[in-house]
Amino acid sequence: MGHATQNPKEGPRVNGELFFDLFQGISSLVHSDPVLMVTRIGLMFLGMLLVYLGKKGVLEPLLMIPMGLGMSAVNAGVLFLDPTTANAVTETAVKAGEKVPGTLFLAPLVQQTDNLMYVMQIDFLQPIYTFAFSNGLIACFVFMGIGVLLDVGYLLARPFLSMFLALCGELGTVVTLPVAHALGLSLNDSASIAMVGCADGPMVLFTSLMLSKDLFVPITVVAYLYLGLTYGGYPYLIRFLVPEKLRKIPAQQKKTVIVTSSEKLAFAVVGCTVLCFLFPVAAPLFFSLFLGVAVRESGLSHFVAIIDGPILYGATLMLGLLLGVLCEAATILNPKVLVLLVLGIFALLVSGIGGILGGYIVYIATGRKFNPVIGIAAVSCVPTTAKVAQKEVSHVAPQVIILPEALGANISGVITSAILAGVYVTLIPLLSK
Repeated sequence: MGHATQNPKEGPRVNGELFFDLFQGISSLVHSDPVLMVTRIGLMFLGMLLVYLGKKGVLEPLLMIPMGLGMSAVNAGVLFLDPTTANAVTETAVKAGEKVPGTLFLAPLVQQTDNLMYVMQIDFLQPIYTFAFSNGLIACFVFMGIGVLLDVGYLLARPFLSMFLALCGELGTVVTLPVAHALGLSLNDSASIAMVGCADGPMVLFTSLMLSKDLFVPITVVAYLYLGLTYGGYPYLIRFLVPEKLRKIPAQQKKTVIVTSSEKLAFAVVGCTVLCFLFPVAAPLFFSLFLGVAVRESGLSHFVAIIDGPILYGATLMLGLLLGVLCEAATILNPKVLVLLVLGIFALLVSGIGGILGGYIVYIATGRKFNPVIGIAAVSCVPTTAKVAQKEVSHVAPQVIILPEALGANISGVITSAILAGVYVTLIPLLSK
């Protein structure tokens, strides 16, 4: 949607003008506001850092590598936007005489659908954003892929333990709402940023799309940017809150509970129906998740191959790219973004603490026979937090296996996060009236 604007002058151009005409990205950088210039440069290097950390495995590579590259590219490839083109796509900008945020990649705030086809011809990622991202379709595709990967048998083997820990792991999602509102955010915006505490990107995307269209882009970017903290930051939280001797506690030896595929399928069908009935507004998320589970447990191998392959990985790739190109300097410099950055960290930190506190409660209730580290797996970043829990235990006690219990809490966390999203999306608009 961007065009380079030039100011033709009479007579021959001087060398400096020719240089800036040739290298328009440099021209747009040096002639921009100093704060914007520094922010753009910082985001270029941050994008490079995300790619590096993804390659090293410090952060999730499937998401961070395309996101980091997109972030670097969009902040490097900025042209001077033509105000006429910019104003043509949004009613608000036309009335206010202002430019709409947008790049050569996409314009996230398109409101005038008559001009949409023109924008889609200019911005090469616009069709994917418009038809798959801004309506939550990518979130549903990712959830469907997660469903195919989930073995709900871990949950059904220990349902009450898993659900209790999952509820504790939502502490940040609940506590951040009043804190954000106290800091001046509306109830809708507060609920959207609070969902970062569940560490479930598609859930945040869906909730912010439903409740906070104006802050949908920065909230989603903040959420996915911070999901790496569950992989890189939670190990330090575990070491700080759980002494080494408690991390060595072995899993309780219980009779193995065998859950058949028919029981798992029945759980998926009943669970999907009940949750869609109770929270119709979040039905697309519930349906997508349990459809993946149903396909897996029904043995539909061809569908599994499609969902687990092209759909999941294609959606993840496009999700990373879109998040990266949405993270351009003008978006980050929104005054509310700093508050969102702080609240996002706060939500994830409190959720991690809540999960570990839940682990301690079970530890005491079982006569000190439960490993409290399992609690942090209830923060529903599947399967990252479960892997982090097992990894931290393995560092001090390689023979101790807590992964089954951790996966049960992890899967429960996904379901409780979806339920909480349904509660927020249903209840918050009523309270805001």
